[in-house]
Amino acid sequence: MNKKLTLFLLAMGLTATMSVQAQKVLNVFGDSYVANHQRPASESWHAKMAAELGYTYENYGRNGSCVAFDRSHDGRWNFGPAMWQRYTVMDPDADYVLIIAGHNDADKVKENADSLKMFADSLEVMLTNIERLCPKARVGYVTPWFVDRPGFASVCKVIKKVCRRHHVPVLMNYDKKCVIKVRDAAFRKRYFQRADDTAHLNAAGHDLFLPVGKAWFLKYLAKP
Repeated sequence: MNKKLTLFLLAMGLTATMSVQAQKVLNVFGDSYVANHQRPASESWHAKMAAELGYTYENYGRNGSCVAFDRSHDGRWNFGPAMWQRYTVMDPDADYVLIIAGHNDADKVKENADSLKMFADSLEVMLTNIERLCPKARVGYVTPWFVDRPGFASVCKVIKKVCRRHHVPVLMNYDKKCVIKVRDAAFRKRYFQRADDTAHLNAAGHDLFLPVGKAWFLKYLAKP
């Protein structure tokens, strides 16, 4: 083979190897907000964000999953173990870990102080374990929407408090100023998977939220 061609091919191979090595890995861990429920995960704002940023995207969402509560035998469904236990499924070599969870916990907690304490303790353990599993990763947390049911306000308050102790930035969606107007029936009909859904965005809803989620991610997690 021509010497110049050989050197060129070697250089190209080296460049390709370096490109693969430089590609960032994003783990997204959570419940059906992550799994995207009955729609492909590729429609979700976090999948689209990863594609735009050129990241390797790893989706670890599971419908019905809770941070604190084991749902392996919850009625006729098997929603699996609590997230503080199943965090080990993730790629430990991730550069970023995005946690999106709390909706199912809020529906479990309601106004029960003991359940809220269990959620707080479980979140503490989960964050500690994720930091150990993915030592080089920057971790961020995205809360549930501004749902008007018991448990959501208190769970989101706990998320903010526990994450602050771990220096984990929080995208607080439990806010009346959130672009996702979950309490508006006409908005849900247009941007959620069903008009009575308070959790799962459709493709248009994900596209609406994408600039918000991406701007937050770039500011707080992907910063130099």
